[in-house]
Amino acid sequence: MAIEVAKTAGFCFGVDRAVQMIEDLLAAGEHICTLGPIIHNPQLVAELAERGVEAIDDPVQALDGHRKVVIRSHGVSQSVYDTITGLGLEYADATCPFVARIHRIVAEDLGEEGLVIIAGDASHPEVQAIKGHCAGACAVVANAAEMAVFAEKHPNLSKNRVVLVAQTTLNIKEWENIVKTLKKVCTNAEIFDTICSATMHRQQEAESLAARSDMMVVVGGRHSSNTGKLFDICSGYCPTIWVETAAELRAEEFAGVSTLGITAGASTPARIIKEVQKTMSDILTDDLSFEEMLNLSFKNTYTGEKVTGVVTEIAPNEVTVDIGTKHTGYVPLAELTDDPAAKATDLVKVGDKLDLIVLRVNDVEGTVMLSKKRLDAIAGFEKVSEACESGEILDGVVTDVVRGGVLALTNGVKVFIPASQATRSRNDNLEDLLKQPVRFKILEYNRQRRRAVGSIRAVLKEERKAQEAKFWETVEIGQVYHGKVKSLTDYGAFVDLGGVDGMIHISELSWSKIKHPSQVVNVGDEVEVYVKDIDPEKKKISLGYKKAEDNPWEILKSNYQIGDVVDVKIVSLTQFGAFAQIIPGVDGLIHISQISNERINKPSDVLKVGDEVKAKITDIDFDRKRISLSIKALLGEEEAAADEE
Repeated sequence: MAIEVAKTAGFCFGVDRAVQMIEDLLAAGEHICTLGPIIHNPQLVAELAERGVEAIDDPVQALDGHRKVVIRSHGVSQSVYDTITGLGLEYADATCPFVARIHRIVAEDLGEEGLVIIAGDASHPEVQAIKGHCAGACAVVANAAEMAVFAEKHPNLSKNRVVLVAQTTLNIKEWENIVKTLKKVCTNAEIFDTICSATMHRQQEAESLAARSDMMVVVGGRHSSNTGKLFDICSGYCPTIWVETAAELRAEEFAGVSTLGITAGASTPARIIKEVQKTMSDILTDDLSFEEMLNLSFKNTYTGEKVTGVVTEIAPNEVTVDIGTKHTGYVPLAELTDDPAAKATDLVKVGDKLDLIVLRVNDVEGTVMLSKKRLDAIAGFEKVSEACESGEILDGVVTDVVRGGVLALTNGVKVFIPASQATRSRNDNLEDLLKQPVRFKILEYNRQRRRAVGSIRAVLKEERKAQEAKFWETVEIGQVYHGKVKSLTDYGAFVDLGGVDGMIHISELSWSKIKHPSQVVNVGDEVEVYVKDIDPEKKKISLGYKKAEDNPWEILKSNYQIGDVVDVKIVSLTQFGAFAQIIPGVDGLIHISQISNERINKPSDVLKVGDEVKAKITDIDFDRKRISLSIKALLGEEEAAADEE
């Protein structure tokens, strides 16, 4: 087995600066305490506590012993600075410079209607500190979905001055989606990409490493936001475990793994990363089989790798279960579900029975860590592999849009679907599939690496083929269909009838003369059409769209006759007369001799385009679709009426 450690794993600049500041203060003999954990690593915080550096929750606690307060790397709100100063305490500021930059951005006065939007975790201390520096109104959104909801509730967003910043450890792809969502409703927003460059490089390297590894180990504190983002990213590509120290590693978890990647959060000390790497090397020198390793792990405790647990307690981050032994069993939320937004209370309730697999046993503390997700994945992968052999169509939900395609979850297994196999057309947007139910076939799988590749396109192709066969069996001239406009050309519109495309010629779209189909329909429109002609050999279908009852000549025949006086609108002028619209789609000719009682040289001497006048219908030729009109006839009648009076 090959082990590769990410080059960017370990302390980032801000964390290293904060830890070094503590070391320098201790070396100088300072009596110090930190306002909250200096970084999100419990091992380092515990080591500092042993050296007398207590993590306090309130500046008032520093008065005991007159200690200097060290502000942690995540920063604090302005009110905390004011409190420290008001208490007369000395302090050293270990706020990460990248975080401090965000404080300066949001502290600007944006005016009465101004708004700062912070992209990040509202409960994270860094975000809470940023909020505490905002000069005016602010809001926090965790993802693009929350951004969309916020925008919907604030329709006048674009009229105000809006500033968008990001938590320094935010997932890069999530940030891009949030920015894209905001720009749809507020193009004038001031956007500051404040994600730490080290975070970006760390996430990109983790993604690349996970894509070429059989398994990933992510090292870091359980409360570390950036470590959690790394775990989420790596989990999208291969099985991933999250450990705080090397002591949590178990040999049975790595059976069948050929390539292993290791990365770590920005607050993970280098020595812990080295311990993990050494432990993995020691584990891999053992040639025990997977079954032997499982039995070794479970001996003196269990007879097999599967257990049934009854839920006894539910916490936000884990579920406690009774497995019928002296051990207390717990299932971390990450081992209960793949959905990072899911809540434990929505998934299980006290008294539920769960089929689980043991991950590790701690006989000293009397605890056992279990996983439902991994047991489901083992059974699920069997279903996936069987589906590959049988050609069965699987149902799933797209959970992630990744580089080169999407990931769909089915039976607890994430299946990679390349972009070329994800949609019917290569031009379709993959983002439209996110969180959507899909049906797909398995093209190939690797049992050892537990990876599978699927195709949505193959299912769509089969469904369309079946629809096409059924269509040609039943289609008849005159039959009415409901379809969707698929594309437009200069000469017509192509409509998807469900498995088969038909064309509406431009002349069939409207009774009026049009220059382009887009004057009547647009791509995506639902339309009702009827079959005008069929060519089974060439598989071509001509469609009609305009309806006979809408034929303006039929309307004219029903409502008008020779001798009627009508209001008309002049639409064009020629040398020999003027054309006037009687009703939309029907124009009549007013010959130059019928415009005035007096002789005129050209129609424009009396009329202009757009004029609305009264005229008399003097002749109708329905066969040739011609109508003669006269203004002069009405003038003559008016003069005769005046003479008679």
